[in-house]
Amino acid sequence: MQAADAIVEILKREGVSTLFCYPTTSLIETAVAAGLRPIICRQERVGVDMADGYTRVTNGKPVGVFAMQYGPGAENAFPGIATAFSDSAPLLFLPLGHAREAAQLFPMFKSTRSYASVTKLVEDIVLPEHVPGVMRRAFSALRNGRLGPVMVEVPRDIVDLDIGTDALDYTPIRPTRSAPDPSDVEAAAKALIDASCPIILAGQGVLYAEASGALVELAELLQAPVLTTVDGKSAFPEDHALALGSGGNVFSGPGQHFLHNRADLVLALGCGLNRHQLTTPLPPKGLRVIHATNDARDLHKSYATEIALLGDASLTVAGLIAAVRDRLGGRGLNRAPAAEIAEQRAAWLARWQDKLASPERPINPYRVMAEFMRLVDPAGAIVTHDSGSPRDQLLPFYRATRPRGYLGWGKSHQLGTGLGLIIGAKLAAPEKFCVNFMGDAAFGMTGLDFETAVRAGVPILTIVLNNSTMAIETSHMKLSHERFRARDIGGNYANLARELGGWSERVEDPDDIANAILRARRQTEEGRACLLEFITSAETAFSHRQGAAR
Repeated sequence: MQAADAIVEILKREGVSTLFCYPTTSLIETAVAAGLRPIICRQERVGVDMADGYTRVTNGKPVGVFAMQYGPGAENAFPGIATAFSDSAPLLFLPLGHAREAAQLFPMFKSTRSYASVTKLVEDIVLPEHVPGVMRRAFSALRNGRLGPVMVEVPRDIVDLDIGTDALDYTPIRPTRSAPDPSDVEAAAKALIDASCPIILAGQGVLYAEASGALVELAELLQAPVLTTVDGKSAFPEDHALALGSGGNVFSGPGQHFLHNRADLVLALGCGLNRHQLTTPLPPKGLRVIHATNDARDLHKSYATEIALLGDASLTVAGLIAAVRDRLGGRGLNRAPAAEIAEQRAAWLARWQDKLASPERPINPYRVMAEFMRLVDPAGAIVTHDSGSPRDQLLPFYRATRPRGYLGWGKSHQLGTGLGLIIGAKLAAPEKFCVNFMGDAAFGMTGLDFETAVRAGVPILTIVLNNSTMAIETSHMKLSHERFRARDIGGNYANLARELGGWSERVEDPDDIANAILRARRQTEEGRACLLEFITSAETAFSHRQGAAR
């Protein structure tokens, strides 16, 4: 058995059936011969994003895999891997490497050297007989602990060499979980019961641990409102009476109110509590913190932590439920936050109604999102944003009701990431209506990979909010814009999508938004990749921390 055959056989044993890739790497031909489907992207960065979206929706079962050539191919994939690393997405990265005798020579690009800062584990295959051990370590890292991308570099002179055995010694890796110290769980249960208004901040660790159902049970038992991080959006059903939506750079009204005005204790569950503008900022004073994570590096990192719970999110929630039930002994807690949440949500939405129902031309982007939410059942959809304005406009208002029904991302936030994510999501969940919202600047970064969706028969819907300018940069580029119109960009993206083989429409009338979305959805149901281009205003009002439009 040759090294390439062994790698592909291991992928198959780990459940992989799709290989996201870009030539030239002999792994493509080997994978196809073994029955895998190749998805050939237009550029490596987007191919990584596709593997990322795929693995988020499958929950890493199986993981997304991306392979490409050495040198320029590996170099061009870096932004995608950086995004996956910042969001702890478990995908396998298989760059071809230079031949071993030349790999260390100046100025060769060597992936193992350059990718170490944005991967959980990085290793190269030095000898063909090392393939089983290297791949075993790679999948162990993909299955256990804090998740993230793993890289295995395959030198091009290795792939055709024999691994030196007639039978491949490899057994698929099962995840190993650990639970927090029981005394810490008891202390946390007591603190949650004794607090006057505890809230739960749920991160994407809840999604990867498949703990959403148990989280609902814990929240109802404690009568504790639940806010999610951007990455954790959809970990708790946002149509639930205790849901506060997501929080980060933008908040829903109830989320802002409870986190900054009402809460005296937060249970941060399955999140890193990083200090970053797109993660959920905790109030500067007066909020006690219980931090539950599976990575000891998170503890006490950004905030003073009163109680630390180190372990798998699912086992942590199960332990908390048992401890809380035991302490309550059948009695209920004297809390009823649901009415206050509903009141805060109604008041917040009322403040935004002029934008959500705006009849203006160019179209207000909030009107597009409001019509989409009115028409589309989130239980049957997977939605993601792109960087910049579409992200901050969509996050607080969209209500995700099923785990992984929304792909939130952003600590490393390259424009254009959402397109690859949604292509991967659709391949992982072909029964879902898969939609990405992106701006015209984001489309300019990665839009040609819309053709990948067309060519591969992946019927996504891309919604381009085209305001013909970089509106988010208005306050940063005043002089350059005044003298050189530096913020202005242009293009007819519906025409481009049509030329790339997809179905598309350009919409300028706000009264046609709903019908255009319905027409596009019907086309996706018929198997066509679709693009809707809405001509929008340069809206710069966001639901920032005070929860009102500004």
